[in-house]
Amino acid sequence: MTFQGDFTFDRAVAVDRRAGADGSRVVFDAMVNPGWDIMGNANGGYLLAIVGRALSVATGRPDCVTSTTHYLAPCPAEPVVIEVDVVRSGRRFATATASMRLAESGREIVRTMATLGDLANDPGGPTLMFEQSPALVDGSSFPRFEDSVVVGGSTVNDFAHLHQFLGTRLDPRVARFREGIKSGEPVMRGWFEFKDDRPIDSLALMLAADAFPPAVFNLDLPAAWVPTVEMTVHVRAVPAPGPIACEFTTRFVQNGLLEEDGTLWDSAGTLVAQSRQLALAPRG
Repeated sequence: MTFQGDFTFDRAVAVDRRAGADGSRVVFDAMVNPGWDIMGNANGGYLLAIVGRALSVATGRPDCVTSTTHYLAPCPAEPVVIEVDVVRSGRRFATATASMRLAESGREIVRTMATLGDLANDPGGPTLMFEQSPALVDGSSFPRFEDSVVVGGSTVNDFAHLHQFLGTRLDPRVARFREGIKSGEPVMRGWFEFKDDRPIDSLALMLAADAFPPAVFNLDLPAAWVPTVEMTVHVRAVPAPGPIACEFTTRFVQNGLLEEDGTLWDSAGTLVAQSRQLALAPRG
């Protein structure tokens, strides 16, 4: 299910389909809203959610099951144009590409290739789980929601303005980077939800995959902007009601680049999304 009610997130990712079409190409107008940014540049997960909305409307499929996005330039808060090319529309999946450009200058910001479907009505198959949600398996390794630390309100992360719309919470053991105390382990874990209690659907998972502070903030590196070069998100299921348990890890920082892997679980212990991104390492 995709929610399009009177919620801040839905207004911020709204797209307006232009009349007419050139074959399989569909064009949308949208607005990159202020406040969903890191140091004045729109958050990558937020931009992906805008593109995801356009892809869903163009293909008639509610869920971006897999998306791979390349970030070509920083994006300020201003009008954009999204062009979607539907490559194939089959019985189970549709595949499309999308390009977001600044409306005034024409500068391309992101390019995405995605496969979309309907996860709530998917025929599916056998389920074999070799891991379980850490939030349900062992309370000692993953914090309870009520014991977690609200992300906003520290001098270290005040530059991440998008948290004004989110109720993101961190494990207290990884949150001390905000006080300048690094754990030395490149891990960030906690809970994702919206401050206005908007239900979390597959579109919101695309934002959640890039909404947490980078895992490398717990290394001896500056707490600074970590621009995404490429991000892939796999949406695995429609979430059950409630906040999403998220864990992000990095294994290698090399040649000025890092990878970050994410796993996202719903309140029922179902894996709902996985992500991997390549990003620039932060610089002082």
